[in-house]
Amino acid sequence: MQEDKNLSEIEIENQKIIDNKELNLFESLIPVVILMSLLAYNIFFVESQEWFGAYTNQYILLIGGLVAAAVGLFNKVSIPTMLAEVWENWKSVFVPILILFLVGALAGTWLVSGIIPAMVYYGLQVLSPAIFLPASVIIAAIISIATGSSWTTSATVGIALIGIGSALGIPTGMIAGAVISGAYFGDKMSPLSDTTNLAPAMAGTDLFTHIKYMGYTTVPTILVTLIVFAILSTTTDTSGNADVSNLLASIDNTFNITPLLFIVPSVVIAMILMKTKPLIALGVGVLLAAVFAFIFQGDILASVTDSKLQTIINAVLTDTNIETDNDKLSELFSSGGMNGMLWTIFLIVCAMVFGGVMDAIGALAKITKSLLAVASSVFGLFAGTVVSCLGLNIVASDQYLALVIPGKMFKKAYEDKGLAPENLSRTLEDSGTVTSVLIPWNTCGAYQSSVLGVSVADYFVYAIFNYLSPFSTLLFAALNIKIRQLVKK
Repeated sequence: MQEDKNLSEIEIENQKIIDNKELNLFESLIPVVILMSLLAYNIFFVESQEWFGAYTNQYILLIGGLVAAAVGLFNKVSIPTMLAEVWENWKSVFVPILILFLVGALAGTWLVSGIIPAMVYYGLQVLSPAIFLPASVIIAAIISIATGSSWTTSATVGIALIGIGSALGIPTGMIAGAVISGAYFGDKMSPLSDTTNLAPAMAGTDLFTHIKYMGYTTVPTILVTLIVFAILSTTTDTSGNADVSNLLASIDNTFNITPLLFIVPSVVIAMILMKTKPLIALGVGVLLAAVFAFIFQGDILASVTDSKLQTIINAVLTDTNIETDNDKLSELFSSGGMNGMLWTIFLIVCAMVFGGVMDAIGALAKITKSLLAVASSVFGLFAGTVVSCLGLNIVASDQYLALVIPGKMFKKAYEDKGLAPENLSRTLEDSGTVTSVLIPWNTCGAYQSSVLGVSVADYFVYAIFNYLSPFSTLLFAALNIKIRQLVKK
């Protein structure tokens, strides 16, 4: 992701990993076991998944943080030390939280200005159900490679593809899985991506060696992903073929549809390609959309509230619902604005509390070192790295920590085994970067779920590229394919 590169990448690369010699593995795992048990209980045994109300998962993360704090106090870690680490975690997600607010505002203003309806209108005429899913993977991959950002990809073309696919009758979980698969392929392979720069920095190799070496596992994985989505496209029952003309007519009757509306997303993407700060680019997108709403959608603005300006303000801040003569489209053309992002932001804040306390008491370092201790063979070393990255995505709730901590911990072990550093950098990306989006309370999972309007549970099975990538890197390690040895100078 490119969004918080200036804040997160530079600071986290030099982050000190806290070690606590008085803490043992059993104690380190107590908060993890309690957290996972409570989350599992909520998922499998609470019918509405609202054990503590709408914010159940957030409260569970806070409970996990309190348990970790109790373990830390027992092992002589002071409260100020734990609070300082939580504060550092909060600072690292400050920019992503602002981006989430702007994405909520963007979705609302792009709806009332007719931009999203125009994307759906023209997309329905181009993308048929037979090619939609693999085409979505390719489109998302191209945009993500160009921008270096899976987050930007989802917030722009991802939202549009969800709208188009939903109108065609394709399950939203499938669409989100295709978008995320393509977006994270591009995120991994783009030299503009912060994780693609961070992984080789941690492992001790250069950027383009890392990207080239990563292609050995990444390209076959995306090809398998495309094949699976091509099969799904031919076997999925859709209701869109017969309804497209009715949908087009309904959109045309409700909104003033014109190609001029694409000026706004084009400007936003162009600004990102020119490396404009995401907050500025998204802010410009909101302002331009508001102007275009007054120019092109005056009737819509007047019909929603008594004041056109009030409709725009509501689109930015709160709920917006555009009624059409088609129930499917009326459901699709709704947005929660900034208010719709509060649940996700609270989840991220609580996840950072748990991850910060776990780091402060030395639990993250202890768990990673324990994995390293049992990685005696070359395959064991790769497997330990994968498990460590996945575990930290679950426990620390942040993909940057899932790259930094294993990167620092495993670097010398790879050298001792005579393995080139690009083996480690590739494994970090194959398991740390891509699996972050599969964890609901991870910053990436929370973001993608909120922006695309699809729960992690719904898209998990279809995020094929993301969960195949760790298996690909393990398969290459097990068969000793493209495992580069360290060249002694």
